[in-house]
Amino acid sequence: MRNFFLATYLSYKEIQRNRGRFLLVGLVIALITLLVLFIAGLGEGLGSGNRQYLSRLDAELIVYLARTDYLIPSSRLDRSTVRKVERVDGVEAAGNVATSNTAILLPGNEVLKVSLIGVELGKPGDPPVIEGKPISSDQAREVVVDRNAALRSGIQVGDEITIRSVQGTKDEFYTLQVVGIVDGQSYSLVPSIFVPYFTWDRVRPKSEAEVNRPSSTVNIVVVKLQDPKQAEAVAQQLEAQISNIEVADINKAIQNVPGYSAQQGTINTQGVFTLLIGVLVIGGFFQIQILQKVPQIGVLKAIGASNGVVGAAAVIQIVMVTIFGVAVGGLLTFLLSLSFPPTVPIAFNGTTSAIAVAALLLIGPAGGLVSVIYAVRIEPLKALRLG
Repeated sequence: MRNFFLATYLSYKEIQRNRGRFLLVGLVIALITLLVLFIAGLGEGLGSGNRQYLSRLDAELIVYLARTDYLIPSSRLDRSTVRKVERVDGVEAAGNVATSNTAILLPGNEVLKVSLIGVELGKPGDPPVIEGKPISSDQAREVVVDRNAALRSGIQVGDEITIRSVQGTKDEFYTLQVVGIVDGQSYSLVPSIFVPYFTWDRVRPKSEAEVNRPSSTVNIVVVKLQDPKQAEAVAQQLEAQISNIEVADINKAIQNVPGYSAQQGTINTQGVFTLLIGVLVIGGFFQIQILQKVPQIGVLKAIGASNGVVGAAAVIQIVMVTIFGVAVGGLLTFLLSLSFPPTVPIAFNGTTSAIAVAALLLIGPAGGLVSVIYAVRIEPLKALRLG
């Protein structure tokens, strides 16, 4: 314990004496922290924008058309498929979901691009309302919007929104009443709005051949199970009893969202390389520090300081500077995050941020490991040029 306090004292006094130098490396670590946390936040934000709706489904399985590689836009199922799904043992409830894209007209000739999602009211796929009320009927010209759309546009419960939709070769405009707001439910990196299936069929963009023809298809069927632990077994039963379908769990469905895996892989690679740069920068700085104070370490060892004290002093010094840099970087990240508009896809997840901070706290000792080993191996006589 005495050696630990001595090592801490030596580390603190050196930092105090050369505070300008250590402040500089602390700020460098702060900037690395800022970069790592923003990369983590960007990855979480982009990933969340792609998977929010799917990850928050109150369901365990998703049914697709066979041979569509679990791609929602490519899947086309007959609406009657949901009844077949509900008859399979282990299925508690199922709901049709149809997707499209459209735009909300905003004041000032601005538009907000959104995912238009048609759902069966009260069935899996229909998100719970957190403000306002649910849609009243299957034929209602009502809409619930997700919180992302509300933040970006200023839409509130009770407002009327105008949807611009291409029908054949012409733009048509539809007015819908906003009756509720749901939690963040982004799909394909854009905010979502939810309408009953029949309303979706009326207002969705259509080709010339589809105009004035009611749709009889949906994209997917969302399935809630009686026992979530039986997901794999029920999936096999569904594929065995219903022809021309394929079934995926929620995680598999998310991984097959177009671009999701590649996007997350790119972001994670950037984060890893940033951490490696941090290790090299910190390691280089402390190695230079050790080389500059070889005579002082020689004096310490000559008057009786053990290798343990010298090594501990170096490690404690690295840890102190790293903690300072990470704390400053974390504070800067928090302050800057408050200034970003809702359109910037950055989201700070507690778990992801904690992992990033833990990694940053480890890169200091990891980067300074070579300098610590060098300090411990210094021979007093050689250091004082007496040997």
